[in-house]
Amino acid sequence: MRAARLDATDWRILHALQADGRITNVDLARKVGISAPACLRRARALEEAGIIKGFAALLNDKALGFEVTAFAMIRLHSQAEADLIAFEERARSSAIVRDCYMLSGEIDFLLRCVATDLSAFQDFIIHELTAAPNVASVKTSLVIRASKQAEGVPVELVAEASVAAKPTARERS
Repeated sequence: MRAARLDATDWRILHALQADGRITNVDLARKVGISAPACLRRARALEEAGIIKGFAALLNDKALGFEVTAFAMIRLHSQAEADLIAFEERARSSAIVRDCYMLSGEIDFLLRCVATDLSAFQDFIIHELTAAPNVASVKTSLVIRASKQAEGVPVELVAEASVAAKPTARERS
């Protein structure tokens, strides 16, 4: 998929919204240096283009009683497209699986799992994951400590290059 063509103002809007999804349109406009109506138009256009997928609250897992975060590395017997899709559907249907990535190399899938305790995670591994059709092996690693959890994408990397570029007529609107 090609990257969207965005100007420096679009990137500033994305950077600000990713840092604070609850920012008001007036504050956002002030922060990026454009009028509130122009800012609202741009933000809506970014949503309509699918660049902004939505807004969500970031929850504190430990405060809510989810004590275990773990990664499960899955190898399948078959990598036929139908088998890959079946595994992805199984992962999507499991509440304990928060992220599912298909990988290249020796491991077919990497799952990030969140559970209330070790027993709940163990039950998931034994009764759901290893018992699933086509699963050849499961290796797990428990998270001891999260040193960095950055949501979203590093928009500042592209935004910095865009800011250095000359403003377009659209940017001045």
